[in-house]
Amino acid sequence: MLLDDYVRRLAKQGIEDSYDLLTPREKELLQLLAELKTNKEIATLLNLSVHTVETHRGRILQKLNLHGVPELILYAVRKGIIA
Repeated sequence: MLLDDYVRRLAKQGIEDSYDLLTPREKELLQLLAELKTNKEIATLLNLSVHTVETHRGRILQKLNLHGVPELILYAVRKGIIA
């Protein structure tokens, strides 16, 4: 509920690209997820718990209005995050 409110407030401020809603850490995770790294691999790379990675993943999907990894990969390719 708080995240939805935050997204609405940012939208009112004129942020047009939902990518701008992501934190630097979420952008980092987005790239790793798009590169098909597992949650466990990402957790090890970034010294996070798997649960934290899963939480970030859920927030990324919600902020970008995506519904799974295939959509996330397509988004990353279109955005130029991965080739």
